[in-house]
Amino acid sequence: MENGRHLLVIRLSAMGDVAMTVPVIKSLLDAYPDLKVTVLTKKFLVPIFNGLERVNVHVADVSGKHKGVFGLWKLYQELKVLKIDAVADLHNVLRSNILKQYFRLDRIPFIQIDKGRKEKKALTAEKNRVFKQLKTTHQRYADVFSQMGYPFNLTINNYLPKRTLPNFILDTVGSDSRKWVGIAPFAAFSGKMYPLELMEQVVRDLNSTNQYKILLFGGGQKEKELLDSWAVTYNDCLSVVGKLTLEEELALISNLDVMVSMDSGNAHLAALFGIPTITLWGVTHPFAGFYPYGQDLDNALLSDRTNYPLIPTSIYGNKVPKGYENVMTSIDPEDILEKIIFLLNA
Repeated sequence: MENGRHLLVIRLSAMGDVAMTVPVIKSLLDAYPDLKVTVLTKKFLVPIFNGLERVNVHVADVSGKHKGVFGLWKLYQELKVLKIDAVADLHNVLRSNILKQYFRLDRIPFIQIDKGRKEKKALTAEKNRVFKQLKTTHQRYADVFSQMGYPFNLTINNYLPKRTLPNFILDTVGSDSRKWVGIAPFAAFSGKMYPLELMEQVVRDLNSTNQYKILLFGGGQKEKELLDSWAVTYNDCLSVVGKLTLEEELALISNLDVMVSMDSGNAHLAALFGIPTITLWGVTHPFAGFYPYGQDLDNALLSDRTNYPLIPTSIYGNKVPKGYENVMTSIDPEDILEKIIFLLNA
C-alpha cells in the first residue's frame, strides 16, 4: 500500500449523497488493490465508512476550525501532510472549489463531478420537459475516477457485510424469529414525505398480523415524539429515534429484512447492505439519478404522473406547485403493505 497512490475523496453532505459514495469507492478499490483513499466528510458521517479496507476518513469541521477561507486553508495544510496524489471532488460546492485553488498550488490533480445541472433542469422544466432517465449519481461519482485514470465497472451487488449488533440492541429489539421491518417515514422536504396518517395505517396493518417487529427510524424531537406514540399504540413497534448513535443505527439497519423509506438518506443507508428497500416518491422521481444502490426498480412506489404530470417538480423535493401538495395520497397504503409482505416472502 505504501507504493500505491493516495486519493482524496471530497463529499461533505448530505447523508444520502455521502452514503452513495460507498459502493463506488468499494468498487474502485476492488479494481485497484494498490490504491488507498482518504474521505473528507463531516464527523457525524464517519461511521458510514467503517469497515471499508484502505479507506481513512478526515473530518471537515466546517462550522468550527475549518470555517471560511482561512479555516479551509488550515484544512488544506492538514490534508497536505497526508501526501495526496490526486483529488476526486464528488461535491463540487463553494468549499471544495476553494480547496481546489489551494491544491493547485502544489499542482495536485483535482477532478470534479459533473452534476448534470442542464439535464436535471430539463427533467423538471414546466415547458419542453425532457422526461428520461438521467445518469445515476453513482455513475457520476465513478466517472470522476475514470477521468483521473482509474476506470472501473460499477458492480450492482457490491454490498457491505452485515454488522454485528451490540447486546443492548438485541435485548431491546428482542431475539425472537420474527422478521424486522424498518420504516423511516420522514424526509427533508414535505414534497417527498408520505402522509403520516397513511403511514400509520401501514404500521397498524403490519402490527395487526403479529408476525413482524416494526422498527421506526427518524431524527429530531418532533419525530421522536410521534414515533414514540406509535410505539406505545402498536405493541410490535419500537422507535429507535434518539436511542442509538449513527454507528449503532447502521448496525441495526444492516440486520433488517426490509426497509420502507422516502426518497431520503435512510433508503441509501439500507441499500449499502443490500437490504430490500421500498422507496416512496412524491414530487421527486428516480429518473433524476438518486435511486438507491442495487435496488430493483419494482421497489419504487411512485405518485401518479397521469394526474400530476409535472412530476418531478424538482430534483430535491423542495418545490411543490399549487395543487401538488397531496401527490403522495395517490400511493395506496395497501400497495405498500403488499410490497412489504412480498419482499419478506421473496
